[in-house]
Amino acid sequence: MAPIPLQRDTVQRPGTTRAGYAHGPRLASRTSLPGIPLAPSASRRFVRAALAEWTGLGVPAAVGFSDRLADDAVTVTNELVTNAVVHAGTTVDLVLRLEEEGGDEPSAALVLEVTDHHPARPVGGDEPGATGAPGRKATDPTTDPATGSPTELPAESAAGLPDPAEYGRGLQLVATLAESWGITYRTGLKTVWARLPVDDWSGPPAPPDRDALRRGLRAAEILAPAARRTERDDAVWDSRGAPAFLAEASDLLAGQLDEDLVAAIAGQLLVPRLADWCAIWLEAENGGPGAEPRLARVWHSDETGTEPLRTALEREPLRLPADVGSGPVSVPVPWPAHPAEEHPPADEAPQPGARDGAALAFRITAGGRALGTVLVGREGVAQVPEAVASLIEDFVRRLGLAVGAARAYTRQATISRILQRGLLPSKVAEIPGVTSALVYEPSDDGVVGGDFYDIFPCPGDRWCFVLGDVQGSGPEAAVVTGLARPWLRLLSREGFGVGEVLDRLNRLLLDDAMEAAEAAALMVAAAGGRQLHDGSQSRFLSLLYGEVVPLPGGGVRCTVVSAGHPLPLLLRPDGSVHPAAEPQVLLGVVEDVAYESQTFDLEPGDTLLCVTDGVTERRSGPLMFDDGDGLARVLAGCAGLPADATAERIRRAVHEFAEQPPDDDVALLVLHAD
Repeated sequence: MAPIPLQRDTVQRPGTTRAGYAHGPRLASRTSLPGIPLAPSASRRFVRAALAEWTGLGVPAAVGFSDRLADDAVTVTNELVTNAVVHAGTTVDLVLRLEEEGGDEPSAALVLEVTDHHPARPVGGDEPGATGAPGRKATDPTTDPATGSPTELPAESAAGLPDPAEYGRGLQLVATLAESWGITYRTGLKTVWARLPVDDWSGPPAPPDRDALRRGLRAAEILAPAARRTERDDAVWDSRGAPAFLAEASDLLAGQLDEDLVAAIAGQLLVPRLADWCAIWLEAENGGPGAEPRLARVWHSDETGTEPLRTALEREPLRLPADVGSGPVSVPVPWPAHPAEEHPPADEAPQPGARDGAALAFRITAGGRALGTVLVGREGVAQVPEAVASLIEDFVRRLGLAVGAARAYTRQATISRILQRGLLPSKVAEIPGVTSALVYEPSDDGVVGGDFYDIFPCPGDRWCFVLGDVQGSGPEAAVVTGLARPWLRLLSREGFGVGEVLDRLNRLLLDDAMEAAEAAALMVAAAGGRQLHDGSQSRFLSLLYGEVVPLPGGGVRCTVVSAGHPLPLLLRPDGSVHPAAEPQVLLGVVEDVAYESQTFDLEPGDTLLCVTDGVTERRSGPLMFDDGDGLARVLAGCAGLPADATAERIRRAVHEFAEQPPDDDVALLVLHAD
């Protein structure tokens, strides 16, 4: 395996030249990708297209671009971009560069750099809190005494690396294929780089397949337009080209739940295929007439033009008259043209942001509301072709729908989080002689979950714990949760026994109070414009309720009752596991029910695990997580672990059981007697 180096910045070593300096144009390609699932496939196409293009430039090092090197570069890029998308979720910058090293045995290497914009999140496979590459401590890099340059350290021993069976498989693959790799943290940026040696770089290059190169670059430009001026053909936007572009745009914009990500994708779709540059402003959702729009995205076909363009646009936000519709509006370019006496030399291309051109503005609307403005421009032309302007207008309509949908989801998710915080305890009580650990993961941030929990003290040196699951989710489940949890606290503190508490709660769920819950649910749903099914449908509730009393000699005495809930499991220090309660009927189903409780001692070293059906019924194809006592087997391997470690091991096993994320709320409570 290749050595795993310390974090370092990319440095220029003595005797090193950038490939292409002595043989023609600089060999470096870069692009930006939105943090969406399509980014890894776009990065693979971009790398293959760039390598094919470099081969066509006649650089000696390009002869070493064997199929093996290309495959390794594509694999490494795929792993790093996927890692950035999954763990950071931001726009991903990709740089592909060729470096040559002189000396007695000249060599060349392909350097890949993948940068995300969320430094607070570690690279997948990092040790928590580490600031260097995985498997290493954050120390100063060693230095070559002859050159003063950082040198690579020997590979970490197998015992010092993260367990590949647990996580970090992608970075282990990168370390295997790369000569060296590492991580660089900067303010607002995190870069993972990898260096792949070029096998051979002597001899003339083979002539490139121009058609294949053109197809590769075109495919890569779908999400990763090359950072250079692109020759565009406005004639392609005919009866077939325009619908294909709009269909592609709809696919990429649909389902994006963050308005900034929508703006980022829109910018990359417009530039360079329809415009040389663009800017997108978004109006504040709850802002008044005087609220300033926010410059959400600036994109230029020449990367050196982005910052000058942003600087020019930030001086004053673009504001369109109130009576402007969705059609194009001609506006001045945001920078002055060169005065006559300051024309650049004929053999020097004008700098981005300093040339004349044409600009059009479009209002972003959805549902009759103005959401922002799109400004697009072309350089060196008097006007934007009418067919292109019409196509951009259609595109902006789709952009408005995507921004509106993202904002609707954000509102719903915000309301859900606020409501969820109100339904769950702000903190749980600490039980003397017992350590507890909770895991609560709603399946959808935009919908209130049906699972709830609580741990609270009661008179008489008692502590009670609850883990419940209301049928369904959304406002109806939230209302039932909002009633059941305080009712449980009230009944428990009135001194009723464990079984009696559930007897009375069951009657409350079946009497007139339930009608109030249904009416409130209907009102909440109507306010959100959501159509409910039969409003008279009963709301079933599965519940695990228990009472804990500390024992004088250590440990605690537990009394529990399970109403239609997955049974709690008792783990002894010797690894034996058995159910700690008997199954009984759901709450809110049958009126005349007498719930019976079970009592046992939780001795020092014992662990009690309580879960909802989001754990036991987690599916992987036709199989469920608890088939064949799967939960008990995992719990048996937790003997001797503290409560938090047991909870984390169960949570991780649930997530790893299937490739897809859980489609139900996951909640579990662990009580460990000290």
